[in-house]
Amino acid sequence: MQVIIHAGAAFTDDGRLLASLQKNAAALTEGKLSIFGPRRYRQVFKPAFDQLETGIVDTAEFEKLRNFLPDSPTDERAVFSSESFPGELSSALREGQLYPFAGRRMALLEDAFPNHQIELFIGLRNPGSFIPKLLMSLPQETRGNIIRDTDLSCLSWIGMIEDIRDLAPGVQLTIWRNEDTPFIWGDIIRAMGGLKKEAALPDENDLLLSLLDEMGQGKLRALVEQGADQDIPNQHDAMAQIFHDHAQHDAIEEELDLPGWSTEIVDAFSELYEQDMARLAKMSGVRMLEP
Repeated sequence: MQVIIHAGAAFTDDGRLLASLQKNAAALTEGKLSIFGPRRYRQVFKPAFDQLETGIVDTAEFEKLRNFLPDSPTDERAVFSSESFPGELSSALREGQLYPFAGRRMALLEDAFPNHQIELFIGLRNPGSFIPKLLMSLPQETRGNIIRDTDLSCLSWIGMIEDIRDLAPGVQLTIWRNEDTPFIWGDIIRAMGGLKKEAALPDENDLLLSLLDEMGQGKLRALVEQGADQDIPNQHDAMAQIFHDHAQHDAIEEELDLPGWSTEIVDAFSELYEQDMARLAKMSGVRMLEP
């Protein structure tokens, strides 16, 4: 069985991906797939992960985890979705790294499911906006301690991905830029569900439509109707142009409330983020989804 872990990251899809998986259940069922949301994460995975962070997972929790996979003879894939798989928000920035326990968590899953292929799906967000949102979600005292003890300028996604590759080398990773998500939504769902690239999904463009003004929505629908007559790169270019011209700014812009977090800081992180994503795209065992 293929064990698919959709792991956020935090502040990315806001539960939309799980909702889309459930909406497309009929098409995905053809891929002989079961879908589990955050409740199963809290019931089965979190207790073992909590023990892992403080020591060793006891035998009872490990056996509970090991015996949890669906035993239906028709299921070929099990999808588990929770943004907390790489780490809880309270531990998402420790030891000078984003999600420092992600590698150890994936290694535990490798040990628990030795006869199954594990694939981690995770959308990565520009640290220039991820870090202030994460910090502002934490209690004031915790936030102050992190800011005092951590060189925030050194934070990137490289450490987390390298930890996963080193500690859980059998886990395959599929990553993408969260900023690209509206343009590759269908590709993410198809990859996660094991569907063919040409498989149609009824909600494939819903996220992008929600970000456009009325004129842009009309142009996008017209473009999609012509889709069969266009190659995919040209269609993606046309979608990007529509988004550039007709995005609703209040839908895509957000305030970063962390005091002192300036536009210059975000711009510096943006440049480093692009460099890191280019590096990750070439990393063994990592698949990058792009428009």
